[in-house]
Amino acid sequence: MVNLVQFPGLGLSFEVDRVAFSIGGFNIYWYGILIGGGMLLAMIYAFRYAPRLGINVDRMIDVIFVGTIMAVICARVYYVAMAPFEYASFWQMLDIRDGGIAIYGAVIGAFVFGGLACKWRKVPILPMFDLTSIGFLIGQAVGRWGNFVNQEAFGTNTTAPWGMISPRTVSYLASVQEKLAAEGVMVDPAMPVHPTFLYESIWCLVGFIALAVYLKHRRFHGEVALLYVMWYGLGRAWIEGLRTDSLYVVGSLRASQLLAILSCLAAFAAWLVLRRKYRGRPALGWAEPAPAGAADGTGAADARPEDGDGCGAEQESTDSAAEPRDGHCAPPAADEPEQQEQEGHHGEN
Repeated sequence: MVNLVQFPGLGLSFEVDRVAFSIGGFNIYWYGILIGGGMLLAMIYAFRYAPRLGINVDRMIDVIFVGTIMAVICARVYYVAMAPFEYASFWQMLDIRDGGIAIYGAVIGAFVFGGLACKWRKVPILPMFDLTSIGFLIGQAVGRWGNFVNQEAFGTNTTAPWGMISPRTVSYLASVQEKLAAEGVMVDPAMPVHPTFLYESIWCLVGFIALAVYLKHRRFHGEVALLYVMWYGLGRAWIEGLRTDSLYVVGSLRASQLLAILSCLAAFAAWLVLRRKYRGRPALGWAEPAPAGAADGTGAADARPEDGDGCGAEQESTDSAAEPRDGHCAPPAADEPEQQEQEGHHGEN
């Protein structure tokens, strides 16, 4: 299970073992460790920034639990449904240790079932989607290196200095050379290939940095999620066109490429409509810290300066001595001395 991976243009070569270690004869693969590590980093980010988006961390744990399990299941179901071959048994369909999961299946599963879990646990859905989107970019940037260890998800031949070659790329391209030629894609198994896993990892890393910086400046809840769909869809549509192991819908129509383009266009249209709707509104910024003892934390993320009880506008138009009291606006106290004086005159009469 050791692959000699070479980058001839860079003068680099690595011996990569797919197995990290074994426990009682059961192999633990780097593929799973890297995916798990990406998920862990995403969760650390979520726990840190959830309160700033008005999300109760305790309730979010249940959402993450449901979303993670269903993301893995849906990723596998998506791959099995689109796979260009038949599995020998049901148990082979369940075995993901050799790879065979589709990121779009994971994204769909996480958002659908995570959204249902948000309703169940009374977590604000759109802020949670914003946070989840950034977490996905972290997980994808790290998890794609599992493809490097497995020597899979690579592209067609390239003469770029970072072209990659290994016994795995040679044997795979030789096995599908005739099939690819029938589709109009010419490959030479003896030539280096595009390390498309690296392209996607870098693309997701750049997207993570950009959206993490923009998170505080979003104009409406759900904007970061839409930007994620646009950013990832745009990159995936390009990168998928380079790959040689795509899942196909019909003929040469690649499933992930089609879904990437359609989702990118839909998200862009929704973003334009919502940006116009919220034009002129200030950035959401960070949510106010929840008061001690707050149980649900469901309302902080939905509050905007203009969605309050009108205290801000009232205070600006009244005397500056007006102060909030018990969470509400206190009436101005400037006329109290005059009232006392009037009450004194009534007593003398």
